[in-house]
Amino acid sequence: MGTIELKSNLHQLIDGIQNTELLESFHDILSARKAAKAGNLWSGLTDEQKSEVLEAYHVSEDPGYRV
Repeated sequence: MGTIELKSNLHQLIDGIQNTELLESFHDILSARKAAKAGNLWSGLTDEQKSEVLEAYHVSEDPGYRV
């Protein structure tokens, strides 16, 4: 799907929403994503959170790991 089609679909979706809270949520999400810079998510994590993410990554790479 190209940019023009995505924008058109997004406009149609938003135009059909009557719930103000939902519209505000979409607005907040899109605004935050537009303002976000690469790497900000990782740098915003605590050391503990970074460790948990790295541990989960390593576990996901282990073919012998079972849930």
